[in-house]
Amino acid sequence: MPDTDHATANMKPRDWVQILAKYREPSNWRSSFELAISLIPFVVLWALAYWVAQYSYFGAFVISAANGLFLLRLFWIQHDCGHGSFYGNRNVSDWVGRALGVMTLTPYDVWRRTHSIHHSHAGDLDQRGIGDVMTLTVEEYHQRTRFGRLLYRAYRHPLVMFGLGPTYIFMLQNRVPLGLSGGKYWLSAMGTNAAIAAILGIIVYFGGFQALFLIFLPTTLIAASIGVWLFYVQHQFETTQWDVKEDWQLHDAALHGSSHYDLPPILRWFTANIGIHHVHHLYSRIPFYRLTEVLRDHNELVEVSRMTIGQSIKCASLDLWDEKSRRLVSFATARKLAA
Repeated sequence: MPDTDHATANMKPRDWVQILAKYREPSNWRSSFELAISLIPFVVLWALAYWVAQYSYFGAFVISAANGLFLLRLFWIQHDCGHGSFYGNRNVSDWVGRALGVMTLTPYDVWRRTHSIHHSHAGDLDQRGIGDVMTLTVEEYHQRTRFGRLLYRAYRHPLVMFGLGPTYIFMLQNRVPLGLSGGKYWLSAMGTNAAIAAILGIIVYFGGFQALFLIFLPTTLIAASIGVWLFYVQHQFETTQWDVKEDWQLHDAALHGSSHYDLPPILRWFTANIGIHHVHHLYSRIPFYRLTEVLRDHNELVEVSRMTIGQSIKCASLDLWDEKSRRLVSFATARKLAA
């Protein structure tokens, strides 16, 4: 994976901001269309899984698992709402985002704030902890106690990161506004929790616990796991960029610390083009359906931090930031560096 593309070598990342500004305006009609073609199939598949459950538990589970892709897409629409890029009217974006937040088990105002912190400090070694994947430097890891290193290894293990972790985040962590203070965030979390509880009560009342375990949970947890994987590979790749505060530059970190996850067309659709993450971090107000326009018009951005699905698998084994080589490295490589 190249660190930069030759065409951008002499262009400062901040120069892209003015160029990308022309893509920021959403189309209210297009946004409504994208919402409809995501939400309607989601509801239809939910109803289909409920009907099929009368005849085949396995069939209901398979349909529900597939429906996780539509829930994933709805989450990324919620994500655009949080950036104010989905509708021209910010209030409309916010209320659509809040409604979708109930479906994705994500209190919208809490998530919007923590995600804003992520965008403001991505790649800043002195501002880690909110809205990102916990990442230690090699030196920090070796300074930990044996138990501390064991805990970090457990946290970074793929079964935890992409299995138990998403379940914990969406089922438990999202229920309270951790790391934030203020009534607004508690209202968002508790309001979302109340709406979720009401919906779950309706599901159990009409469909019993089988609807909960065969339909709701598979759809939710599969969407959550894929979503966490996407967020992970967007910043946790070998040539990502981390710097201490005095060396950190917002736009440089956005362009070179975020990947271009080049997915097949069908997966680009279900993930709402979030793989074009370096462009998204450079200018987060661009609606997801216009990100492809950016790559079409500026081919020099295509190869910047580009990775395919095959190449991305390696990212799961990268765990520590090595400040000397300026690479994300595995625990095995870190041991060799310490030897």
